Amino acid sequence: MPKSKVRKKAVYTPPTDRRTPVKAKAAAPSHPIYVAVMLAMMLLGLAWLVVNYIAGTSVPIMKDLGAWNFAVGFALMIVGLLMTMRWR
Repeated sequence: MPKSKVRKKAVYTPPTDRRTPVKAKAAAPSHPIYVAVMLAMMLLGLAWLVVNYIAGTSVPIMKDLGAWNFAVGFALMIVGLLMTMRWR
């Protein structure tokens, strides 16, 4: 069986009509208060759930909320976790 011929490829040259890339400005680090609020939200949500389990029936606000205490506690923790995505 005869061998096929090897084709020579032309060397790639990028087009010259492209713009030069613009460097993005580096993001500044987060403010220390942002970190404190982020951690406070996560800890407040955890504390809300712990207090609900331990003394939820004797705290008037928690007794009125009933099962919504879980939503409040988890919502506070989720807000803190979402804040971690913007933390630099």
